Amino acid sequence: MTRVQLAPIGSALAGTVTVALVWAIIPLPAIGWPAALAYMLVSNALLLRGLQRRNANRFGAANIVTAVRSTLVGLITGLVVASFAATIPVALLVCIAVPALALDAVDGWVARRTASSSALGARFDMEVDAFLLLVLSAYVAQTMGIWVLAIGLMRYAFVMVGWFVPWFRRSLPPRYWRKVVTAVQGIALTVAASGLLPGIDVVLVVVALGMLVESFGRDVVWLARGRRADSAFRDAVTAPRGIPRGTLTAQPLQLPEPESE
Repeated sequence: MTRVQLAPIGSALAGTVTVALVWAIIPLPAIGWPAALAYMLVSNALLLRGLQRRNANRFGAANIVTAVRSTLVGLITGLVVASFAATIPVALLVCIAVPALALDAVDGWVARRTASSSALGARFDMEVDAFLLLVLSAYVAQTMGIWVLAIGLMRYAFVMVGWFVPWFRRSLPPRYWRKVVTAVQGIALTVAASGLLPGIDVVLVVVALGMLVESFGRDVVWLARGRRADSAFRDAVTAPRGIPRGTLTAQPLQLPEPESE
């Protein structure tokens, strides 16, 4: 095992210690800490696998920031699971969610400043974002309604469609608007979780969901157009040169008539 591959192991250990300290200091339902530990172990195991598959030789400062965010998401996961068994300190949930959201802007900035951007780092960041939205939407859905889960589940539904529809798996072009939409989802859900703006928080979550639907809808349209363009290109390549596409039909063989004597 290379030195860079020790980073996920260290992250998992640090996350485990953090979870143990939080649950030792604050009286929280016991069901929460196994969920938090499960997230720590699975997320870091997947990260280790990604490093091994890409033969990475450095972890990078940006990935360290994302790993810290991932630990915070693990704590949030434990708190949300615990909230299904008993009331949890909302202030604690919000105080963890705010830095988890704020650091989302930091890891990208660090990656650009240190010239350490990578496909693995971008994927790591995206998966942490997606799971954070999932657990926050699960918490807010308890009071606002199950429809809020659409925010957390939409990205996973998009991935699942790609398992059965190959053209859904094409790489999408980079778009800054996706980052804006993701940030809005996290802010809206955190405000709703805090309970500080009753009535207004529902409007914020509805607007956030609408922005998410628009963003995913735009990506689906782009993928569908690319699929049609690929199909047209294949048809043009396979059609015989000089014969317009669509004019090829089966014709009976005609022999020349004998000349009259």
